[in-house]
Amino acid sequence: MIDPLSRWAAHGEKPDYAGLLSFSGLPYSEDPADLHGVDAAIVGAPMDDLVSDRPGARFGPRAIRAASCPPGPHLEAGVDAFEILEVIDFGDAPVLPADPERSHAAIEATVGQVLAAGAIPIVLGGDHSIAEPDVRACAAKHGPVGLIHFDTHTDTGRTVFGVERSHGTPMYRLVESGHVDPTRYVQIGLRGYWPGEQEFGWQRERGITSLFMHDVRDRGIKAVVADAVAAAAGPDGSRPVFLSVDVDVLDPAFAPGTGTPEPGGMTSADLLWACRTVAAEVELVGMDVVEVLPERIGSRDVTALVAERIVRETLTGVAMRRLATSAPTG
Repeated sequence: MIDPLSRWAAHGEKPDYAGLLSFSGLPYSEDPADLHGVDAAIVGAPMDDLVSDRPGARFGPRAIRAASCPPGPHLEAGVDAFEILEVIDFGDAPVLPADPERSHAAIEATVGQVLAAGAIPIVLGGDHSIAEPDVRACAAKHGPVGLIHFDTHTDTGRTVFGVERSHGTPMYRLVESGHVDPTRYVQIGLRGYWPGEQEFGWQRERGITSLFMHDVRDRGIKAVVADAVAAAAGPDGSRPVFLSVDVDVLDPAFAPGTGTPEPGGMTSADLLWACRTVAAEVELVGMDVVEVLPERIGSRDVTALVAERIVRETLTGVAMRRLATSAPTG
């Protein structure tokens, strides 16, 4: 395995701008043999062939890696995830431009390699259609999963512009295929003008929980997350859960570089806390962060940076759970 930190090993630190571009300067490998003993693996899913508005999310994984900072302790949680967990950057799935079906198959296979090694896949998108192969792979390993989904939109359309596979349809397809248990599926941060009554009627029939931005504002993020965790993971937090974060759940002030921005969204502080808390309180089997458009004017650093921190907060939560479950009792 190539370790991008090895040249700086004598000094114990490396500047952000130097060395091989990997997430947080982590060891990088595309060899499945190097997944042995790994707790989590970063996987890029650089495709945006199924967007309905602004393209550019194919550049998201590279931008998120470039925005990442070196390992270190989380100042609030007091935990350095990279000391507790063995994490590598497993590179990008071998997507094929203009062939979304084969790209999804490549993403599912790459995520499947991570899962086969017993590690948690942390997937960098890409448009939100990549959630379909991500979650399919997790469900193949763990059975139907609970889903906590931060987004402006439900992504439960049967079609978008008459097309059945789109970044607006993955959650519909995952529920209908049985990969997501709809009674353990919670959406957080909904607002705006899509979808309509047909989609929400379908959701109500299946027991999907929809939490809107007014719920976050009126009840507070802590209460909303507590409800989401209880619904998705069960009373003891032991049931498998996938976390999917579309950065457009944030107000455009915090994430202007995204394909379908919607004013009136969450703050970065609330979302980062929520991701860390979810990961600390559920049996997380995978996560993705999607819809980062680094080429949007003026947003190159802002949106990629918050997406990188979403990953870091999630890994911090996983490490916190590991420490809690491994602590001696009695």
